Amino acid sequence: MNLNIDVFSSATSFSEQDVRSKTVVVIDVLRACSTIQTALENGSSGIIPLAEKDDAGRFTRFLDPSGVLLCGEKKGEKVEGYQLGNSPLEFDRQTIENKTILFKTTNGTRAITRSSSAREILIGSFLNLTAVVDALLDRERNEVLLICSGWNSRLSIEDLLCAGAIIYRLFDAKLPDDASDGVKVSFGLYEKFGDNVRGLIESSNHAVRLREIGFGEDVAYCSQIDLYSSVPGMKEGVISIR
Repeated sequence: MNLNIDVFSSATSFSEQDVRSKTVVVIDVLRACSTIQTALENGSSGIIPLAEKDDAGRFTRFLDPSGVLLCGEKKGEKVEGYQLGNSPLEFDRQTIENKTILFKTTNGTRAITRSSSAREILIGSFLNLTAVVDALLDRERNEVLLICSGWNSRLSIEDLLCAGAIIYRLFDAKLPDDASDGVKVSFGLYEKFGDNVRGLIESSNHAVRLREIGFGEDVAYCSQIDLYSSVPGMKEGVISIR
């Protein structure tokens, strides 16, 4: 397969030029991309990722307040004054159906907004793993970047594991001869731990942090593979399932 693919390890590890005109898959297993996926599956009309908390004001003036939810987290917990945090379990159909979500997280939405010069931005997690792989195989253009959101500019092993799972499946479990260092590391991680995805995620630093603040159920939920079969994508600043 003629596919040029690379991996970045955090939301701050790439430049605008790196992503320009390429297909980007943003990965944030714990939890932004898993939450985005869940919200859209449960009927949200669209999600607007915010780079900074103050960006919400630029959008709310043009939207019907009754149809908007301001959601997100800081240090893992719901921001004061927001309706919801970043737990996918909060985004049930009754709460978010037909709502536009303004979404600000520490790492995931930063990675998404920093990818704005990409030709296409897709949202990936373990929840839609096979759908992401199938979507990439269907693309005519073959320059793909997997951007692991990480945590506070550091790598997160669960994101790198997900990137490895995508690569492993794309290349039928055979590492490309010309693989970059990022591809080699993520592929090797999945090759070693792919039969115990949940175990590795639950032992990750970020999972430990989430359990300490009461979000252990989120870790178990986000560790599920192929719960959904769609791939959210961003167009004109709004993420939806197309």
